[in-house]
Amino acid sequence: MSHYAIGDIQGCLHPLQRLLQRIAFNPQEDKLWLAGDLVNRGPESLKTLRFLYHLRNCCHIVLGNHDLHLLAVAAGYRQPSPGDTLQDILQAPDRDTLLEWLRQQPLIHHDAQLGYTMVHAGIPPQWSIAKALALAAEVEAALQGPDLHHFFNSMYGNQPSLWDKNLKQQERWRLITNSFTRMRFCTAKGELELQTKAKVNTAPPGYRPWFAHPKRKAAKDKIIFGHWAALEGKADQEKVFALDTGCVWGGELTAMRLEDQRRFAVVN
Repeated sequence: MSHYAIGDIQGCLHPLQRLLQRIAFNPQEDKLWLAGDLVNRGPESLKTLRFLYHLRNCCHIVLGNHDLHLLAVAAGYRQPSPGDTLQDILQAPDRDTLLEWLRQQPLIHHDAQLGYTMVHAGIPPQWSIAKALALAAEVEAALQGPDLHHFFNSMYGNQPSLWDKNLKQQERWRLITNSFTRMRFCTAKGELELQTKAKVNTAPPGYRPWFAHPKRKAAKDKIIFGHWAALEGKADQEKVFALDTGCVWGGELTAMRLEDQRRFAVVN
């Protein structure tokens, strides 16, 4: 058995299928770890979601910001954004089955035996893996349960930008969600800056990439993430593995085999 982690797919089904062929993926034996943003921007969001749904028994998935956006739009809490490619999902006869399955996916996946943790965007410097798992569970309970409408009503926005255990419920959810699905740059205390999307050297004064803070509480843990195509798959930090290599923008779709950290890629 091999475990393969794959970066942002974003509706690019054909590169995904070619990548699975390249690694000789066997769904009866191997496992896929998918770092979120399964859909949107790419040309085949519905077919991608259907393909992954059929592989669901051999997949570990974490939600990305585009996946949450799809769920919010489908539930009527958000209008589609310019450039969205979600309409085929919203009009599909099997949309409810696909969206209910997607809604049940977590924000973080941790495997103590393999020694890896996967999130879409990152883990703030002030959170340990145990703390991240606990906070993610709060949002997952809201997303998967009867508080769904409260969650979507509070999901969008850039404030608060700094974790405080005394935050009100909906502010807690927003900050936790932004940390796991939108974060790139932050301060050493974990204050988020959610506007800058470019390379590492574009950090605003006082900010660094979340993984570059030397006193991160999760620095000893192996962390897989996507979300940041401008990194081109290079975090340049020990035990931090960036896998978004910009497939939807004409770049590559990348997989990493967890057992030996070997990478495989196909060009879109």
